[in-house]
Amino acid sequence: MKEEFSASRLTKDNKLFPDKLIIEDDKVIFYKGHVIGHDVTSISRGNIGSVTLNSGMFFADIVIETNGGQITRASGFTKSDAKRIIELLG
Repeated sequence: MKEEFSASRLTKDNKLFPDKLIIEDDKVIFYKGHVIGHDVTSISRGNIGSVTLNSGMFFADIVIETNGGQITRASGFTKSDAKRIIELLG
C-alpha cells in the first residue's frame, strides 16, 4: 500500500511548495519544499508515538510525534485528506 497526500496551495505556508506526505506500509515520508531544495523526513511506522489532527475552518494540520520525541508538522491538507491520514496512521 502506498498513498500520497499533498497540501493545498491555498494555505499560506504552501503557496509555492506544498507539504507532501507519502504513507507506505513500513514508513511515512514527509517532504517540505524550499526555494532551493527540499527537506525529507522518513519515519518508521513502528516509531510513531502519536498522530494528531489540528483542524481549522477549511484545512487541517497533521502532527506526528515519534517515540523519541521528534515532532513533524505537515500543514494545509483538506479535511478529508487529513481524516484519511489519521485513519491510515491511527
